[in-house]
Amino acid sequence: MSLDYTTLDLLRQNHPAWRLLRAKHAPLVASFLHRVFVAPNVRMISQADLVEALDDELFVLREQLGADAFSDSARNYLNEWAENDKGWLRKFYPPGTDEPHFDLTPATEKALAWLEGLTERAFVGTESRLLTLFDLLRQMSEGSETDPETRIAELHNRRDKIDAEIARILAGDIPLLDDTALKDRFQQFLQLARELLTDFREVEHNFRTLDRRVRERIALWEGSKGELLEEIMGERDTIADSDQGKSFRAFWDFLMSQSRQEELSQLLELVLELPPIADLQPDARLKRVHYDWLEAGEHTQRTVARLSQQLRRFLDDQSWLENRRIMDILHGIEGRALALRENLPKGSFISLPETSTRIDLPLERPLYRPAMQALITEFAVDEGDAEIDADALFSQIFVDRAELTRYIRRQLQDRSQVSLGEIISHHPLRYGLAELVVYLQLAGEWHQAVVDDEQQEVVSWQTDDGKVRQATLPRIILLRNR
Repeated sequence: MSLDYTTLDLLRQNHPAWRLLRAKHAPLVASFLHRVFVAPNVRMISQADLVEALDDELFVLREQLGADAFSDSARNYLNEWAENDKGWLRKFYPPGTDEPHFDLTPATEKALAWLEGLTERAFVGTESRLLTLFDLLRQMSEGSETDPETRIAELHNRRDKIDAEIARILAGDIPLLDDTALKDRFQQFLQLARELLTDFREVEHNFRTLDRRVRERIALWEGSKGELLEEIMGERDTIADSDQGKSFRAFWDFLMSQSRQEELSQLLELVLELPPIADLQPDARLKRVHYDWLEAGEHTQRTVARLSQQLRRFLDDQSWLENRRIMDILHGIEGRALALRENLPKGSFISLPETSTRIDLPLERPLYRPAMQALITEFAVDEGDAEIDADALFSQIFVDRAELTRYIRRQLQDRSQVSLGEIISHHPLRYGLAELVVYLQLAGEWHQAVVDDEQQEVVSWQTDDGKVRQATLPRIILLRNR
C-alpha cells in the first residue's frame, strides 16, 4: 500500500485503529481492552462480566482522578465502543443465548500491538531475526528447485555438515549458546507467538466479512436460485483454496498432530527452565501457549462451521417461501435495513404491534367430564401357566457413566490429551454399541474436546454370539482441564 497523503487521510478518518488512537478516552479504552482480552487471550466475554470489569476499572480511576472523571456508565461506554463509527468491539449474540457478548476487532488488536511496540525494551535482539530470514530464504530456494541433482547435492552438503558437527561433539567440542543468544531467540519466540494469536482473530473476521457479503447478496438477489447457489458456493471454494485458507489449514493440520503437541510441550518446559530465560521471569502461561493456539484455531473453525450452518439454514428458509408477496416485502425490508446500516436514525424509528390477537370462544372450552372409576369385582386370582420366555426381562444392559468418566480421567492423569480410540483400546467395550454411545455423550459434555474430521479411528467390539463389530468415527480428542 502506498502511504501517500490521500491514503493516509482516508485511513485517519475511517480506520478504527487510527480512530482509537485519536479518541478522547484512548488510554482507558486501550488499557482496559488489553487487560481483559489480550493479556489473558480471551476470545469473547458476556456483557454482564465485561460491564462488571469496566465498573471496577472506572471506580479505581475515579478514586485517582476525581469523581467527575468518566461520568458515563460502563454499559454505555461498551455500547459506544461497539458502534459502527467506532468499531473497537464486536457485539454479537452467540447461538443458544439471548445475552450479548463482546470480542475485540482485528483493528483494535493492531492498535494495541502498535502501542506495545512504543515501549522501550531493555534488550533488542537482531541475530535471531537475521537467522530466521536466512532460514526462510533457504526454504524458498530449496523448495522451488526442480533440478534433482541440485537438490541431492544440497542434501549431501547438509549431511556432511551434520557429520562434522557429530564428530566435534564426540571429540568433546560442544558449542553452546551464550546468555545473550538465548535471550535473543526467546524474545523472537515471544513476538511470533503473540502475532500468531493476533492472526487468528483476523482470519475469523475475514470469514465473517465473507458471510455478511453473501447474506447481502441473497437479500438483494433477483435472479434464479441456481445461479445464486453457484455463485455463493464458488466464492466459498475460492476462500478455502486461497493462500490464507491453505495456510490456515496447513497450520491446523500441523498443530493437531499429537506428536507435535508433545514435542512443543517438552521444548517449552526445557527452554523455560534455562537460567537465562528464567531470569527474564516469563509468563507461566507460556508453557501452554500451543494450547492457546489450539483453542484460538478451534474457535475459528467453529465460527466457520457455524457460519456455514447459518447460511445453509438461511437458504433452506428461502426455498420454503411460497408466497411471492411476502418475499417482496421481506426483500424490501432487508434492502432498506442495509441502506440504513451505515447511517442509523436516532431514537426509535419503527415499532411493531402484536401480529395477532388471542380469542378464546366459550364453546371451545371442553365440558365437564366425570372421572371414570374402575370397577373391581371380587374373584379369585389364578396363577397363569403361559409359556413365555422371561429371559428378556433379566438381560437389560446398564452402562455406568461414572465408570466411563473414571476411565477418561485416568488416561488424562499423565497426559495432556487423549483420543476416544485410545481410551477404548485400554478399556475395551463390554456392552457394544450402547457403551460407545455413552462415550460419545461424555465427549460432547467434556469441558474441552476437539473433533478432527480429517482423521478417523476404528472402534471394534465382540458381541455375545462371538461376532466382531466395527464402527468408524472421526478422531475425537479430549483435553485435560488446566
